[in-house]
Amino acid sequence: MCFGRCARCVGYKLLILALLSIVANVLLYFPNGETRFASEHHLSRYVECLHGILGGGFLVLIPAAVFIGLHNDDCCGCFGHEDCGKSCVMLSSVLAAFVGILGSGYCIIISALGLSHGPYCFTYLERNWIYPFTDSSGGYLFEYNKWSECQEPQNIVQWNVTLFSILLVLGGIEFILCFIQIISGILGGLCGLCCSHEEV
Repeated sequence: MCFGRCARCVGYKLLILALLSIVANVLLYFPNGETRFASEHHLSRYVECLHGILGGGFLVLIPAAVFIGLHNDDCCGCFGHEDCGKSCVMLSSVLAAFVGILGSGYCIIISALGLSHGPYCFTYLERNWIYPFTDSSGGYLFEYNKWSECQEPQNIVQWNVTLFSILLVLGGIEFILCFIQIISGILGGLCGLCCSHEEV
């Protein structure tokens, strides 16, 4: 088994997931494709946390780039041999994976909070911009008849629920892939050290 190839495979998957996270977070800024709600600051506080752009996006792009850059086709080599340093590179990839863990974890937490608190919208009951579902602790997700309380932006509940759910899933997959790479990087590094000692 070659841990370098596994890392590159994880890297390409993380690259795609990170780009999707960025797109999903950007879409949260433009309910129904309208820009006025962002310019008027009528968006949920959790949209402005940039969890998909920074957390699930750029912080995951870092390990993705590191993993894709790994050229470890041989798991055995270090200490002056032809493939010197490959096990050290695999171990250092663990640090990059931790960055991805932090970013994806941030994306998961903010997405969960965004789903739990619900959207920021103009309601016909209060005649004001509020968080009408904050006290429901996420119960509103299954009470579709209450979604119509939000008048503006139109369909904001569906918009937020869909995109925050997508970001939650993307962040979860990124977290799992980075965790897998931590295990793979440790095993790959130890494999390289063991093989080099056997060759000596």
